[in-house]
This record gives sequence, structure tokens and C-alpha cells, in this order.
Amino acid sequence: MFTWNCKGRLVEWEGPLVMGILNVTPDSFYSGSRKNEEKEWIDTADRFRKQGAFIVDIGGQSTRPGADKLGVQEELKRVIPAIQAVHEAFPELLISIDTFYGEVARQAVNAGASIVNDVSAGAIDPDMIPAVASLKVPYVLMHMPGTPQDMQSKTTYTQIDLDLLDFFTQKIKVLKEQGIHDIILDPGFGFGKTPEQNFSLIRYLPVFHSLGYPLLLGVSRKSTIYRTLGITAEEALNGTTVLHTAGLLNGADILRVHDVREAVEAITLVSHLKEKPAGMAGRF
Repeated sequence: MFTWNCKGRLVEWEGPLVMGILNVTPDSFYSGSRKNEEKEWIDTADRFRKQGAFIVDIGGQSTRPGADKLGVQEELKRVIPAIQAVHEAFPELLISIDTFYGEVARQAVNAGASIVNDVSAGAIDPDMIPAVASLKVPYVLMHMPGTPQDMQSKTTYTQIDLDLLDFFTQKIKVLKEQGIHDIILDPGFGFGKTPEQNFSLIRYLPVFHSLGYPLLLGVSRKSTIYRTLGITAEEALNGTTVLHTAGLLNGADILRVHDVREAVEAITLVSHLKEKPAGMAGRF
């Protein structure tokens, strides 16, 4: 059982849970996740909610390898209207803002977001950690060497599981010193890792679970799947479900996904396999 303080709103949940991806971008790697009109935002959030998503993750900036970096103002123009629309339509739905800018995090939380999902672990914008500390919301701490523009040139590790364990241990200490206690760990699948390293990270999930924080698994339709299988991102749903299953068996608590219904089904079946009822419903 995990408990989060989301802007003074106490959220208790028992995983695994699903986080549905809603990208307010023209260039995310999977075209099916791109939604750029208000009706699409609301319809997608409604579909995710009905299919069993606990969180909707809204992002306005592609973080695929080599993606162009947007400035704060352009990102705000994309994400704030979407967050406001979804929050107004479904006020009980948890919204996370996918950003590495502190100012975007502030305005997103003021608009209705309750979680900050930062791929950079505060390394891109030094204002991010102070912003999250002041907002009193959960923080997704992800591992990424460098930036989306150069991360794939930084795939050398001494021993990837221990390197990431050291990274998380040091960052958790910093976050707690700043007053951030509701932390979610994301090993950063595909962010500065080779396909072989990504597969290793799924095997190593129990190592990170030992830190006592919920683990987020973000493998949905990524290149490790479709390049290994010789297919496209549009054809990678089955492969995604296979890796979701492996991740769940190794302790993943949150699945960040493009396809909510299939992820919920994987959670249900794996929960039965473990002879443990799925804890899909949180309490507010």
C-alpha cells in the first residue's frame, strides 16, 4: 500500500496501476498517442478512465532520441489547455505532467495536475526540484544520462543495475533533503540504454524495488520492442504486453502505456497468477 500527498489530497493505492499517455505533441514517436484538440484530450482521458487507468500523463514535448527541445513558453501553450480541459471534465482523475521545466510543473499543477513526471531527474532545469518541493506533489524520478538530444551516446555503464541503484540512492537523499517524500522510481527504459540494457533492467527491477518506492515501467511500444522484432511502433502492442508481463512479475507497480485496456488485462492476469487480487482502485 502506498500513500501520496497530492496538493493536500491524500491518495492511497495498492499497485499495480496504469498511467495512460496523452501526448499534446506533433512529433512523439508513436503517432497514436498524439492528441492536439480539446475533444481528443477529453475523449482520450475518458476512454483511459473507463478502461481502468488511474493516472493520465500529459506531455507537450517529445523526449525520443534526438528530438528538438522546446522552450518553456511553447510547452506551456501545449499542455496547460489540455490539463485544464481534462481536469474540468474529470476532477477526480489523477493527472501527471511530463516535463523537465520547473515553471511548467508549477503552472501544470495550478491547472489541475497532481504528479510531476521528470525525465531529467532535475538535471536540465535547476528550478525543477525546488518547484516540486513547493508544490507538495509526488515526483517521478527517472534515470537518463545527458539529455534526449545526446543520451544515446552515453550508454556505457560499469554494471547497469548497481550504477542505477547508486543514482537512485543519491537522488532520493537530495529529494528528501528538499522536502520531497512521495517518490516514484523510473529506470528510464530507452533513455541512454541499448536494447540489451533495457532487457537487463526488466530482470533487475527487484534490485530497485528494494529501495521501498513504487517502480514505474515505461516500455510501451518503444524501439527495443519493435526493432528487436523487425516491426514498427504501430505493430508493437503484443510485444509491449509481453514486456509488461515480465515487468509485473518482477515487481513493477505502475505501467506507463499507450494502450490502457491491454495493460489492465495484463495486471489482472498476473495478479491471478500470483494469487493476489489486483489493486486497481485507489482511495481518495
